[in-house]
Amino acid sequence: MADLEVRELRYFRAVARERSLSGAAALLGMAQPPLSRAISRLERRLGVRLFERDNRGVTLTPAGDTLLAEAERVLDAVSAAAHRTRRAALDTPTLVATAKPGIASALLTRIVEAYRSQPAAASVEILVSGYGEQAGLIRSGRVDLALVGSPRTDPDLDAEPLVTEPRVAALPAAHPLTARPALSVADLAGEPMPLWQNATPDELDYWAGRDRVPSSLPVTGPSIQDSSQLVEVVALGQAVALVPSSLAARNQRQDVVYRPVHDASPYVIAIAWAAGARSRWLAGFVRVATSFGSLEHIA
Repeated sequence: MADLEVRELRYFRAVARERSLSGAAALLGMAQPPLSRAISRLERRLGVRLFERDNRGVTLTPAGDTLLAEAERVLDAVSAAAHRTRRAALDTPTLVATAKPGIASALLTRIVEAYRSQPAAASVEILVSGYGEQAGLIRSGRVDLALVGSPRTDPDLDAEPLVTEPRVAALPAAHPLTARPALSVADLAGEPMPLWQNATPDELDYWAGRDRVPSSLPVTGPSIQDSSQLVEVVALGQAVALVPSSLAARNQRQDVVYRPVHDASPYVIAIAWAAGARSRWLAGFVRVATSFGSLEHIA
C-alpha cells in the first residue's frame, strides 16, 4: 500500500471536522466533486470505510476516528517542522511564547522582560491566545512556549509549574451563600456555573469543583469564552463560579462577592513546551520563568 499523503490527510481532516463534504470543500477552497473523489480514493487505498454518509452529512466510523487522531498528530508535526525550520533560518534566534489574556499574559510579559535582560538572549515574540489554545499552538509549531493553566490535559508536552494559588467562589452580591464566611465545593453543587466553550469533560469537572468532589447533578450555565464574560454572568446572577484568587483580586466590584472554598483544588500556571525540545534558548527562557514564584506585583 502506498504511503498516505499530507494533502489527503488535510482533506480527510476537513471533512471529519465539518461533518459535511460541502462544508469541507468550502473550507478548503475547492469544489465538492474532486474532494468527494479524493476521500473515496483514500478509503479504497486503506481498504476501510472512513465515513458513514446520509442526507444529513457524514459521520466518522471507528476506523475514521482512529485516522482522525493519527492525522491530527501528523499534520501538527508537519506544521511544526515548517514553522521551526523557518525560525531556525532567522538571523537572530527567535522564540515565540503565548498565554491567554489576564494574569497569564501579565506574568508572561514579566518573564519576557526578565529574559531579555539576560546576556545572549534570543529574540522573543508574544502571541496572545484564547482559552484552551496553548497546547495546540505548541504542537503545531506556531509557538515554542506557552503559559498553561489548570487543569492540564496535555501529557505529551513537557512543563514546569510556576505559580500555585487557591480558588475562590465568585457569587452574585444578592446570593444567599454570601452570608457565609467560607464555603465548600458541596455548597456550590447544583448551582449554574459558566461553561467554557470547547472545554473537555475533565476541564468542565475542574471548573465545577468536581475533580475532587464528584457529583451526579448536571452542570448547567451560560457559555463563556473568557474571564471577563465569566465575571459578567456572575454579576448578572446567571451563575456562580470557582475562580483563581488572582482573578478575584483583579475583579473587585460591588455586584460580585468572593468567598474562600476550603476543599477546591488549586489553580496552577505552568510553562509548557514541546516534549523533547532542548534548545539552549528555550532552556534559558524556562530557567528565567521558574524564578517567578508568585504573582505579586503583577498588574
